[in-house]
Amino acid sequence: MSNIKRLPSCLPIPLEEKELTELVSKAKDWALMHGIGMRSKTSFSEDSINFAPFVLLPSTFPRKQFEKAIEIQTILNELMHRVAHNRQFLRETLKDTIQVDEFTGNLFKIWETVMEEGVAQPLSLGLVRNDLMLDSLSSWKQIEFNTIAAGFGWLGPCSLAINSTGSNNIKQVEFNTISVSLSGVGNGVSLHNRYVLEELNHHDKLQNLPENNALTGMSQGLLEAWKIYGNTEAAVLFVVEDVTYNICDQRFHEFELRRLNPNVKVLRKTLTEIHNESALSSENELLVNGVMVSVVYFRSAYTPDQIPTKKEWDARLLIERSQAIKCPSIQYHLAGTKKVQQALAKPGAIELFLNEAKKIAAVRAVFTGLYGLDFDEAGDQAIQMALDDPERFVLKPQREGGGNNIYGKDIRDAILAMKDTKERTAWILMERIRPPISTGYIVRPGNPNPPPLVEMVSELGIFGVVIGDSQNIMINRQVGHMLRTKNATADEGGVAAGLGALDSPYLIDID
Repeated sequence: MSNIKRLPSCLPIPLEEKELTELVSKAKDWALMHGIGMRSKTSFSEDSINFAPFVLLPSTFPRKQFEKAIEIQTILNELMHRVAHNRQFLRETLKDTIQVDEFTGNLFKIWETVMEEGVAQPLSLGLVRNDLMLDSLSSWKQIEFNTIAAGFGWLGPCSLAINSTGSNNIKQVEFNTISVSLSGVGNGVSLHNRYVLEELNHHDKLQNLPENNALTGMSQGLLEAWKIYGNTEAAVLFVVEDVTYNICDQRFHEFELRRLNPNVKVLRKTLTEIHNESALSSENELLVNGVMVSVVYFRSAYTPDQIPTKKEWDARLLIERSQAIKCPSIQYHLAGTKKVQQALAKPGAIELFLNEAKKIAAVRAVFTGLYGLDFDEAGDQAIQMALDDPERFVLKPQREGGGNNIYGKDIRDAILAMKDTKERTAWILMERIRPPISTGYIVRPGNPNPPPLVEMVSELGIFGVVIGDSQNIMINRQVGHMLRTKNATADEGGVAAGLGALDSPYLIDID
């Protein structure tokens, strides 16, 4: 831990107390008045929002690594699109997981059902986000096994970890394919940080805040899918939670769609409402209260509590059977599971989907050590590594939305409880990334003003749009970014989960 590096602040800190107090007060109001907000989970009301937690000064980020993250996004878009459309790879990768993880198993059943019936809509829309962290250590050793990994005989001998050298290299945390959040407020956060620097009379530093068009880019993806469907009377359907806390992030996409094309109709429905109000036409067109739907945009349906009964599962199947373009389609949802991420880190896996050496090397360079817990020699070795040195890892289930991972000493208890059961195959073990530490001010609703200086770490998200079918990719773009920052001592960092804070990268020329 002593080798972890520190990043400088974009400005000399600490700020003088009076100046800090006044600046925080202004920054809170700016955030509220520009829609950087969320509904409170502790005192929920549809009629009010709190400002979302934010970092007062933009956090520094190495320019070269930011540019690398931007450049690699379209390659990752292509990779994941091809993974989603490879039936053999998904089946082999998830065959054990679906036996012990009911939620993933139910998604898999929907996929198998529509594949057997015949896919009504071959096109998929991906509004995706690749999450990365800088790694200060990058010192994993390669571990080789002479046996063949179960289910991947065509890949050859399995090497679980990847050699990596250098400092502050970006490493992938995960690739998100469903309900990717914070592109809606991403533009506003970038403008918010510009405002703060201007208030401090540092206009000269604005050039180091990269332009961010995440909201427009993601909304254009929805609009392009709507156009491809070819019916100007059809609506875009947002599948939402029963209670929406992250309302600004969602609504901004709806409003931006209307700004880009006022003729686009947007519906917001829960899966329960879709079950009660929807049907398929004789040509498998999705009708909601008689209104045809051309694009379905999931902002829910990624955790078990969001699909609690057979009604909601039936609604999910109804959508998948329809001609509507899904974001994500069921195979895209499955491709975003942690088990798939771990399988792609095996030697030879990327080569199944990409054929250019430069692309393969770029993807391989951002992968961290990922280990399956299958019942084979490699899985047993991973189990032992976790027991021997739990602080080195993160234990991840097949879940989205934050708050599900297991860290540090708790890993040993979890491993001991599951190591002799099939449950272990539903988890993956990931080398823990040790990002550099920065220092700054995190502003949260209800906390005292002025806020204290705290040590922080950040996670960069890069947004992408990809549209295509099993044979061709029609659209593939990188469209923006976001930065989430948390206290350096915190494990989880989701903003919607109340653990992280919105931030922007301040680019610096440093290795």
